[in-house]
Amino acid sequence: MPSYPYRTTREDLRVPLPDGTELFARLWRPVTDEPVPVVLEYSTGRLTDWTATDDARRLPWIAGHGHAAVRVDARGHGNSGGVAPVADDPATTDGRAAADGSAADGAEVVRWLAARPWCSGRVGLLGTGAAGDTALRLAALAPGAVHAAVVVCPDGAHRLGGAVLAADGHARATDRLADAARPPDPQYVGDDWRAMWLARLDALEPPLADWLAAPSPDVPAAAVPTLAVAGWSDPSAATVLALAAAGGGAGAGPAVRAVLGPWPHGLPDELLPEALRWYDHWLRDIDAGALAAPTLRSWRAGHWSGDDPWPPPGLREVHYGLDGPLRTAGTASEDRWVHVHSPQHTGLDAGAHVPLGRPADQPPDQREEDGRSVCFDSRPLPEPLDLLGAPSLALHLRPAAGPALIAARLCAVAPDGTSTLLTRGVRALAGPADGHDDSVAADAAVVELAPTGATVPTGHRLRLALSSTYWPWIWPGPEPAGFALDPSRSTLTVPVHHPARHADDLTFRSPTLPLPPPLHLTEPLTARPERVTVHDIGRREWRTELSPATDGTRTHPDGLVRAEQTVTAYRVLTATPLSALARTDRTVRLERPALGWDVTVHTRTELRCDPTHLLARTQLRAEEAGNVVFTKEWHHRIPR
Repeated sequence: MPSYPYRTTREDLRVPLPDGTELFARLWRPVTDEPVPVVLEYSTGRLTDWTATDDARRLPWIAGHGHAAVRVDARGHGNSGGVAPVADDPATTDGRAAADGSAADGAEVVRWLAARPWCSGRVGLLGTGAAGDTALRLAALAPGAVHAAVVVCPDGAHRLGGAVLAADGHARATDRLADAARPPDPQYVGDDWRAMWLARLDALEPPLADWLAAPSPDVPAAAVPTLAVAGWSDPSAATVLALAAAGGGAGAGPAVRAVLGPWPHGLPDELLPEALRWYDHWLRDIDAGALAAPTLRSWRAGHWSGDDPWPPPGLREVHYGLDGPLRTAGTASEDRWVHVHSPQHTGLDAGAHVPLGRPADQPPDQREEDGRSVCFDSRPLPEPLDLLGAPSLALHLRPAAGPALIAARLCAVAPDGTSTLLTRGVRALAGPADGHDDSVAADAAVVELAPTGATVPTGHRLRLALSSTYWPWIWPGPEPAGFALDPSRSTLTVPVHHPARHADDLTFRSPTLPLPPPLHLTEPLTARPERVTVHDIGRREWRTELSPATDGTRTHPDGLVRAEQTVTAYRVLTATPLSALARTDRTVRLERPALGWDVTVHTRTELRCDPTHLLARTQLRAEEAGNVVFTKEWHHRIPR
């Protein structure tokens, strides 16, 4: 067991809410007679099973360095009372369905913790993913008590460039429904677990329809000093840069420091000391150099570099015309329009929308995708090109007869032809107004690409690849017609910085954490591959199946046995956009053999599309000892 400045204790407790609901919490506290600040992680993650291993490693480490650390299960989740809030509940923030519970409940938890006799009155927030987004919103609801926040990969919108995301949306909704449908654990709540479970099941509503129907929310502003962290390949990288731009300068509101690294989704261990420095500064008045760090620290060209402020003064825009510095092959000389009409399976090599560190998460060589796209290539670069920020693309288009989708990928092409994805973006276009003369007029469309921090080496070419579909990341439009653009009036703009300089003082190192309680994993005898794609040539159909590495059976030290299985599938016919289908099946079984407790939750979400709507069917079945105790099915039509 490693040694820390403070010995720690752990206890489970109940946090009362004004309406009488009690939330289940686990507290790690330093042994001291002096009041200490609190670091709160407020989530739906079920602290007695799903997050137990990470909690047992990280939160005692935080407590051992002088901060009480608390994990709280949100309302209607884990061993907390009540039922999960729904999207139209006035308690949710900004009309959104808070995926990790109501932010208003979280504000009450903050106030309760700040009033404890062992608390100094200062609270810091910690959140990853959906909990990171809630932490940003929660900070604005309790500004008197919340003094700092560390947010990691905060969740974003379910639309991208006006297009509806197909990747992960229905799968995440299935996971959330299954998590909310799991019962409280009788070891922690006693015989009330069944009544609590049935009430929870009866009140459940699947979140997907509300997610997809809602407009894209604005990025929450930092209401308190905030350390924002993400990986470059995570969709939250844009949010992290937006927070840095809004709060990185002197006098521009609460202080913000941002870190973008080579990590998958989640909080890397090597960032824990940085989080502690942030909490020490704002919660304990200890100057450990938290504000001396540059506004943005980013992993570029194989090492860390810093920029202060963000955007930095040395950042410049370089413009590439699509009829000069970038050129495409095969355009007829008498036709100034380049036509983009892609097969519907363009996008199968996109990789994971939210990378979790699995081998199949990263996009492979993009040559096959490039072959399904229209590509504009530069000449071999005479010197390295250091990209830092979000490129953009301005296209001069011939108006189409109906809605269209633009998918843009920026790649680096090596001398041997290997095509490496740097960044991408999409834009959904509405059809022209009635009476529009598309033989003469043209429209301008701007496609914003995701931020990137990458160096294109000397001798490589920059490639812009355009397609009219990007499945299964984006739901295809109703028509396969594609679009046409005029290269002579279209431009790619990339943010170019001076070459990154190595900075030894910005290197992050993992701390020595406590060993977690032993968790025995029994993997399936016939484990599914992480990602499989099948091409049925006769049907002209493409199918992709994904299975997460979390599948298997886990036996916890307290006797809980947890088994999970998830399969996500996508299907599309090569020439038929309305054939697109996405489905996720998830099964979770919880057992306590010593108590004779055995429950199973099955959830399924299936999404199809017609010309104007997405058609969602959601199913839920709950079993106790193999007997069905609850079943329900929902159907939704969601405007595109």
